[in-house]
Amino acid sequence: MQLQRTDGQADRKLGPAVGANAAARRQLASLWQRGCEFFGCERAIMGGAMTWVSERNLVAAISNSGGFGVIASGAMTPELLDAEIAATMALTQRPFGVNLITMHPRLMELIEVCLARRVGHVVLAGGLPTGPAIQRINAAGVKAMCFAPALVIAKKLLRMGADAIVIEGSEAGGHIGPVSTSVLAQEILPHIREVPVFVAGGIARGEAMLAYLEMGAAGVQLGTRFVCAIESIAHPRFKQAFIRAGARDAVTSMQLDPRFPVIPVRALANDATKRFLAFQREVIDRVNREEVTQKEAQLEIEHFWAGALRRAVIDGDVESGSLMAGQSVGMVTCEQTTAEILDDLVAQAEAVLASRFATEAGRPIADSAAEMRG
Repeated sequence: MQLQRTDGQADRKLGPAVGANAAARRQLASLWQRGCEFFGCERAIMGGAMTWVSERNLVAAISNSGGFGVIASGAMTPELLDAEIAATMALTQRPFGVNLITMHPRLMELIEVCLARRVGHVVLAGGLPTGPAIQRINAAGVKAMCFAPALVIAKKLLRMGADAIVIEGSEAGGHIGPVSTSVLAQEILPHIREVPVFVAGGIARGEAMLAYLEMGAAGVQLGTRFVCAIESIAHPRFKQAFIRAGARDAVTSMQLDPRFPVIPVRALANDATKRFLAFQREVIDRVNREEVTQKEAQLEIEHFWAGALRRAVIDGDVESGSLMAGQSVGMVTCEQTTAEILDDLVAQAEAVLASRFATEAGRPIADSAAEMRG
């Protein structure tokens, strides 16, 4: 990568360390300028929509700290979503978005709620959105963001009117696809230039964020990293499970029989994940004995996790609840304010850039990160 040149005379007046740091800040601002302009924020860091976690308090905290918060609507009714948007607006004057699940039976009503509340960005997730859904958002002058698990789907979404694409790899928490973030980035970023592309899945440090920006991403999305934000309403036991966990603890749900498909979900292993395997075996045996139909068995398997995420996040039941988490959970080591999390990401990215500028100028800096934090 060719680093952008800065005013060398001005940098020399500032001193080598300060000059390199100033150049790094300008470089990072340039790298994510497109994303910042798209969101209308200072930092093109988007909060991943996590059901029960990404509600008014965390969303407002992310936006107030210069990022872009996103409400996770989950299974909300239009009335509940309307109230949540209003409550979020009472906590922040800055832009934020709303994540809608495309399979929601009242999707078009939820879209109308967002439009009536003048939300600037609607994120359509959980499946390929319909043309009418995107068209309705477009017609209102609102930005439609869509998830693309492959290049061919990204191109299709562009033809449908998507204003931005999010690519999320299998390292992410919750419902995931089969392809890693690094592979998706290489597959999609070089070929999608018409709209901003945001990268998600497994990102927890500024160095990784910077790498994707340099590959052409307009910004990034982080979810797991924000679970232990002080502003997050997640139960203390839920947060402690994240702080204690390592990357290998975030595993995907297992499917025992292809007749009974299980949508992969990445979560921390606990008693519930073990019981899920045993439950599948029991149900499959009952089908084989013709005690229940295949359709009835499939519904039983799908309902196993009903309410499990709420039990974990809100009630703190970390044994029988669902601890959805990405593999980046191993880098979540303490509670921090949302502002501190964002500041750390920026400082880590700028430290890399400052080191490059210093090396290029022939004046290495021992600890650029420490200089910038000072």
